[in-house]
Amino acid sequence: MELVSHEPATGAEIWRGAAGNVDHAIERARDAMRDWARLPLAQRVELMRRFANTVRKHADDFAELIAREAGKPLWEARTEVEAVIGKVDISVTAYAERTGQKKLNSALQGTAALRHKPHGLMVVLGPYNFPAHLPNGHIVPALIAGNVVIFKPSEKTPAVGEFLTRCFHEAGVPEGVIQCIHGAVDTGQALVEHDGVDGVLFTGSARAGIAINRKLATNPGKIVALEMGGNNPIVVIDTPKLQDAAVTIVQSAFTSAGQRCTAARRLIVIDSMFDAMVAEVKQLAERLIVDEPFADPQPFMGCVIDNAAADLMSESFVALMGRGGKPVMHMKRPDEKLPFLSPSILDATDISNRPDIELFGPLLQVIRVADFDEAIKEANNTRYGLSASLIGGGPQDFEIFWHEIRAGIVNWNRPTNGASSAAPFGGVGLSGNHRPAAYYAADYCAYPVASTEMEQPRATIGVGLK
Repeated sequence: MELVSHEPATGAEIWRGAAGNVDHAIERARDAMRDWARLPLAQRVELMRRFANTVRKHADDFAELIAREAGKPLWEARTEVEAVIGKVDISVTAYAERTGQKKLNSALQGTAALRHKPHGLMVVLGPYNFPAHLPNGHIVPALIAGNVVIFKPSEKTPAVGEFLTRCFHEAGVPEGVIQCIHGAVDTGQALVEHDGVDGVLFTGSARAGIAINRKLATNPGKIVALEMGGNNPIVVIDTPKLQDAAVTIVQSAFTSAGQRCTAARRLIVIDSMFDAMVAEVKQLAERLIVDEPFADPQPFMGCVIDNAAADLMSESFVALMGRGGKPVMHMKRPDEKLPFLSPSILDATDISNRPDIELFGPLLQVIRVADFDEAIKEANNTRYGLSASLIGGGPQDFEIFWHEIRAGIVNWNRPTNGASSAAPFGGVGLSGNHRPAAYYAADYCAYPVASTEMEQPRATIGVGLK
């Protein structure tokens, strides 16, 4: 099957290629597995550092490709390339801290040791919104730990996935150790189900993650890390800093055209702050530049990934209005042939049974509540639990918020997005399966092995002998 990738901002073809052969890729990976796992850790780390230098050498071309294929502004694509480079040092430190070796010596009982082993062959299924950084966040820790990797990029960003993989090869990582295989849903399913795969590391939608979890429910021997989405709340209580709060909200909701799993989907504001806060957010959102990736001046937002995504977002905005939502800023689409959408805001206060779904685009629902207690209750009114932020209040308020909110990332006077790679990244509920990524990725890339060891056998039976 032939696959074609188009630039969302222009519609121009950017890449064309064939779907990969799953059986062949797995056979090749397993052939490379033993030698890679037995390579000294220091050599694997050195190869990862060479990879970082290779990406640095190609940074301009890499950023341009990400901008073209994902439709994001060039400035944002450059930050993604920097994150790819920075992941190496963070992963090296995390592996040493999270999977370190220990030995306890006893003259009579020998040595008790703790070491870690790689799982074997890991499949990495990548998303389109951060087509380099997010899969790389699985790949680098997996390779450091001694695993081999088959990487299937999103079928919407295959060119970026191929470029990332070539950087590993150029740095000297053997081609059997990290492979890029292209394909659609059926290719991903074949990789997940294959008996030759020892682990699945996934970033994407809750729907796809649940399907993977269900498929592997009877196979506990296969490690599964699911990094899924969120219906993330940002809560505003008393604050005199309206402009700063508005900037934080706009960054949370509209960076990457709302295509971040940590994007704020719901703005929950106490009644006394509601009118002033929503007006400030609207005023700022109306100033945001939406344009193609290389426009001058640089836009704040690019387009969403494709026309199907733009259609879904437009239809969702209309559907929410039909259920009682009141438009604060209408969603506009200047060209029906291209997936550019304006930032949009909708007052969802009067919508009963608000849909608990991740609307993956530049749509912010605002909800008026009476007080802080009701705000927390509304914030937790979701099956997801990835990211949440509180704006305003004092330390005691944040202490309450931190304790009460169900989320893996809980911030105060900071955006819901932009999480640090030097911290764990993951959520609860439909946002993940308790396998946080980023700094904690080392935890699912190797498993602990306990040993008791003596150079010569020494044993006695002290009771029960005739």
